Amino acid sequence: MRPFRGGAGPVMIGRESELRRLVRLASSRAPAVAIVAGEPGIGKTRLVRELLATVPPETVVLVGQAEPGSLARPYEVLLDALDGHPEEQLAALADAGRSPVERLHAGLAIVSELIGDAPAVIVFEDLHWADSESAALFERIADQHGPRLLIGTYRPDEVSGRRPVAGLLARMERRHTVTHVRLDRFTPSQTAAFLAAATGAPAPMRAATALHNRTGGNPFFLEELLRALPGYDVEALVEQPLPWSLAEVLRRQIDELDPVAHRIAEAATVLGQRIPFDLLAEVTQTAEDELIGVLRDLVTRGVLTESGEDEFAFRHALVREALAGQLLGRQRRRLHEAALEALLAGGHSDPAMVAHHARGAGRYDDMVAAARRGAALYQSIGSAYQALQLAELGLDEVPDDPELLGAAARSAWLAGLLEDALRYGRRWHDLAGSTTDRAEALYLLVRIAWESRDPGAMRALTEEIETLIAELPRGADQARAMTAIAQSAYLRDDFDAALRWSGQALALAEELDLPSVRLAARLERGSTLAESPRTLDEGREILSAVVDEAEKTGEWVLAARALEILVQGVPPTTPAEHAETLERMRVDAERAGFEALAVATYFQGRARLAWRTGDLPAAIAALEEGRELDRAYRRWGRWADHHGHFLAGLLLEAGELDRVEAIVADLTALPSNVPASIPGLVFHLAARRHDRPRAEAALEELLPAVAKQTWRSGQQAHDLVSAALELGLPHERIDAMLAVLLDGEVWAAYRTLVEAQIAEAHGRHDEALAGLLSVREAHILGPATRGTVRVAAARCLLAADRRAEATELVQAAEPLLSSWRGWRVTQLEQVRARLGLAPADAPPAVTGPAALTPREREVAVLISDGLTNTELARRLYISPRTAAVHVSNILRKLGVSSRTEVSWVIGTPSG
Repeated sequence: MRPFRGGAGPVMIGRESELRRLVRLASSRAPAVAIVAGEPGIGKTRLVRELLATVPPETVVLVGQAEPGSLARPYEVLLDALDGHPEEQLAALADAGRSPVERLHAGLAIVSELIGDAPAVIVFEDLHWADSESAALFERIADQHGPRLLIGTYRPDEVSGRRPVAGLLARMERRHTVTHVRLDRFTPSQTAAFLAAATGAPAPMRAATALHNRTGGNPFFLEELLRALPGYDVEALVEQPLPWSLAEVLRRQIDELDPVAHRIAEAATVLGQRIPFDLLAEVTQTAEDELIGVLRDLVTRGVLTESGEDEFAFRHALVREALAGQLLGRQRRRLHEAALEALLAGGHSDPAMVAHHARGAGRYDDMVAAARRGAALYQSIGSAYQALQLAELGLDEVPDDPELLGAAARSAWLAGLLEDALRYGRRWHDLAGSTTDRAEALYLLVRIAWESRDPGAMRALTEEIETLIAELPRGADQARAMTAIAQSAYLRDDFDAALRWSGQALALAEELDLPSVRLAARLERGSTLAESPRTLDEGREILSAVVDEAEKTGEWVLAARALEILVQGVPPTTPAEHAETLERMRVDAERAGFEALAVATYFQGRARLAWRTGDLPAAIAALEEGRELDRAYRRWGRWADHHGHFLAGLLLEAGELDRVEAIVADLTALPSNVPASIPGLVFHLAARRHDRPRAEAALEELLPAVAKQTWRSGQQAHDLVSAALELGLPHERIDAMLAVLLDGEVWAAYRTLVEAQIAEAHGRHDEALAGLLSVREAHILGPATRGTVRVAAARCLLAADRRAEATELVQAAEPLLSSWRGWRVTQLEQVRARLGLAPADAPPAVTGPAALTPREREVAVLISDGLTNTELARRLYISPRTAAVHVSNILRKLGVSSRTEVSWVIGTPSG
């Protein structure tokens, strides 16, 4: 077996599903064919190498690779695979005295001899360069039987009618079931994951985005850039010149261009990522027909791609960079000047292109004007990152411009770049030329401070806003400042202050007819009211109206924020309504360019939706997907491992305690955690592991932290009390927990549930049963919790020997917990066992007389003879209670309701 080409990445990124497909084929022990396609450097070889690392030791592996120019060397791929084998094995393949058919059979015989009956993986790499004999051999191997997987890799862009691979692919489709695996370029999050794996640390979002744009998400290009910079400083890589080796690889694509095509390709590098046909024609002064011919040739060569109607782009951004690096400064400037003049003369509507060429031409006034227009335009259409880039382009020339600073701060916040948003927001605030700017800056800085988990900054900013309100005349700026304080109070859980300030802002907005301020103030008011069970309906009504009005007026940020409260708070009535609201939030967030809501919060919303439908695996999968996308980025504040806490809670539900331990370790390493969050997870984890000392220590830290919170969670109280009961904490200790975990604002259903749990633990089963039955249909609890309510109620009924009612409740709990795992399902099975019921996942039980045990058959005969439970007990030397259990089980298994019917079913007449 020949060695593989190398790769810098320590782990494979973004190819997990493709690898799973190949692993399934290799392990099926049946003949299979897979064709792996992708552009150069995309990771075809790496994927095959990862596959081969999974096959059992007894698997025979043959890997051969075609090389450029190998069309003239018959059986190049097989010869490459057999490199190092005895010469006599290979002589038949090169024997000119044999016919082509004989040589083909010789090749097949060699392969068969090497493999025998063993499982095998045979790989033909780079089939686009393969000679016709190798292509024929590949096809004939595919015809053979046995436990072997045949894999071919190729580059689609290099397939033409003149190459043998074209006919091979067509014939394989007709004659075989082929598994096609297409490898695409990395997504931005996969690029970040690749950088994180290579450097051992999460990648800064801006650097990861810039490197993704620079390399187009091609793994090979990323590897080459990383190799060129020892120490792997990702942020330095963004501006690092191309390494010589990579530049040479890229320039080969354009070395053979004729002078006209080369000139047009050079001009295209200056025009930017998007190359409009008309602008390229104007800049190069090329006639339409001639330009069409040149562009067709550049597309055929893989230099350019047609990205839209009358629009082109470089297939790889680094090809553009390598070619641009050969231009003289004067060449670039003249091309930028020509492009700028053409754009201004035509009244071009894209300020980003105008700013780009104005900068290249040295016309900085035009650049700043275009940057201002562009930042506002791109922000209005939800392209926050592009708006930030344009604002920064203008700030390079006028660093103290308040308009550009405000645009940069807002865009960075929407894009999830909190550090940049804070830097620009502070500068905007310090240089604000008007009270309007100052009020707007403070409103944004409060939000950034909250997302950064900086309560001290929030308090200081709020005090400054209060001072500003006292200084401002009655008007729009004062109303905006009031709304900023309302937001700050809401985010700090000071709900009385939030209602007071939002009310004042609303009154002023109504009086002065300030629709935008009125909308923002109603958002803060509705959000605050939705936090309390007593005012929930009023709050939701206000938020729903805010969404409708904000969508009509294009206030997408406000609409998305209102929808977030509607999704994350008390869930909509039905799963369909929940899903619709969640999708609406995502769409509005994307329109705003609001990265946190469009991506991070969206995955949490999906998890909550799955939780509301009782599907625990789907909820976990949604959070794992979101966390995987997010973890490669270096986040700050509230968005650092945004999904970790929720995911840990769901994994505790599922009983996957080792995974919870790993997540807790990750979260503990983060700064600025909510004080009660880590102790709560540790206590719950330790309780489920029955680690009493660790649980006690965590509880000592948890309860004071919860006591300092201004809010309580009924769900948290239920989870923690459930864990404490499993651990067996003393009743007085659990009672002390309850005093801290519940307050008057907790949902009544949760309060009743937790108090019923405590009552059951104290042996007050009638009291517990009454409470449990009163909340068994409470919508706020969710399906799995409602299932647990029924199981607990069944336990209370069993304590009173009310078995039939207990059985009914258990059967009602089963569908609620059918897609759940962990401790709730364990409790269900325990009660089922006490009732003599088969496990919920057991195969259908045998019914009728055949279902009876020998002892039960004996009892059934005595029942048919008319014996009472007391008489059964005396006859069989058992207690009357045990006799009653036997009778109950017999009636259930026979499907009858009276003792008289037993005799008819078992065929023995009564009396």
